[in-house]
Amino acid sequence: MTSQDSPNPRPAKGRRSLFSQFNNWISASGAVIALGSLFAFLLLFALDTITPEGSPYLGILTFIVAPAFLVIGLFLILAGWLFDKWYLKKTGHTSSFLAFSLDFGNPVERRKFIIFGAGASIFLFLTALGSYRTYHVTESNEFCGEVCHKVMEPEYVTYKQSPHARVACVECHIGSGATWYVKAKLDGLYQVYATLADTFPRPVPTPIESLRPAQDTCEKCHWPQVFTGNLDRMAERYMADSDNTPFTTRLIMKVGGGDSRMGRVEGIHWHTDPANKVEYIALDEKRQDVPWVRLSREGDEEDTVFMRDGFDDMDELAKHEIRTMDCIDCHNRPAHVMLSPNDAIDRAFTLGRLDTGYSDLKYVAVDLLSAGYETREEAHAAIRDGLLGEYEEVDGVEDTITEIIQIYDTNFFPYMQADWSKYPNNIGHKNWPGCFRCHGGEHYNVETEEPMAATGCNSCHTIIAQGAGDELLTLNPVGLEFAHPDGDVEGLLCSDCHTGALQ
Repeated sequence: MTSQDSPNPRPAKGRRSLFSQFNNWISASGAVIALGSLFAFLLLFALDTITPEGSPYLGILTFIVAPAFLVIGLFLILAGWLFDKWYLKKTGHTSSFLAFSLDFGNPVERRKFIIFGAGASIFLFLTALGSYRTYHVTESNEFCGEVCHKVMEPEYVTYKQSPHARVACVECHIGSGATWYVKAKLDGLYQVYATLADTFPRPVPTPIESLRPAQDTCEKCHWPQVFTGNLDRMAERYMADSDNTPFTTRLIMKVGGGDSRMGRVEGIHWHTDPANKVEYIALDEKRQDVPWVRLSREGDEEDTVFMRDGFDDMDELAKHEIRTMDCIDCHNRPAHVMLSPNDAIDRAFTLGRLDTGYSDLKYVAVDLLSAGYETREEAHAAIRDGLLGEYEEVDGVEDTITEIIQIYDTNFFPYMQADWSKYPNNIGHKNWPGCFRCHGGEHYNVETEEPMAATGCNSCHTIIAQGAGDELLTLNPVGLEFAHPDGDVEGLLCSDCHTGALQ
């Protein structure tokens, strides 16, 4: 049999063209992958460009995932060429056994090419379809909360039960505009690395340094300058005694407004009046320690500076940035509230999910929820054992166990070491200083030595009823002095004793 008659002829030695050096199935496979990923990159890049309010995770797919497959494809092309070169050098042949040829006059090769072309077309179509579907998936709240399930579980669980559950994550964390979109994209790249390398902090730190100003996000829906007026609120609490004694405070909250065209500029939202610029310096990352405040008002020739009594370390102040107050300085947990054990049990009593007839249930439940647990399973077992040990003979104890475990699962996340104690809530002043960071009676005008305004209990709210039963039927429009149910607390802040756990 001659070499021409051989089913696998070895071509004669000679020089090879540049194209023939990549004429092998390894390089061809790499070329298909590279072309497909390039096509996906171009499509995702187009979507990324024309939709500036999209998810930052789309940028991860566009600038990391698609290029990664492109690099893999190019690597295979190079690997095929190197293998082909090594094989030919070793054997002395001019054509590799991996080489392929296209002879359209040959029905077999023509059929192979048609099959390959059809497969490549289907591959590109599926790439386009997958890229488009991926774009929509990355915009969803489920993607933000569930792709990095363990890392973002606390934020996602609390978000779903918050007043902002119908607002997409990207609307607050990114908002509109290309500049902040790019910043979010860059932050997202590091977050992906931290998740893969298991170097992310536990719990997720707040406040978020890269969060854009509230004027660009919150105020797209909420217009704080609009006059709100007064709001009627009920603070329903229960004592940690044998009777779970209720104590309710009915308040008129002086929310007010910040636009003189719609009402008097007064109340809590006085801070939102564009004519009142409030700046402050916080010494800690959580923005709880505020020794310096500056007020700039339209029409005033000079700014008013307030300092906390006894603080005079100007060198320390110079190390920290001056921040302009906005919505988030008070409403700092608008969508991710983790209730303290005390507040969660109080709410369950109020809504009838727990029975106040269980003796000492407030004390027992708060004590069980406050204990530190390494895992959720450990917490479930401890809660069940603790409640059965106290109320095994009481009818309905299983419902009580179920409710308290549910409270734990929606407010405590041991894997991320996240609970109420890690995230100060600046609305109010019960478990955290909140308003009293500035209005606690310790800040004085550096020029006149006058105390900062609005430091009294009735500055922001008026108590019109307090107590239980018939005591709540009589309303006092003038306002009552707060009567603490557990004795005199003169000179103390609420948060000095109230920590969210037993006190």
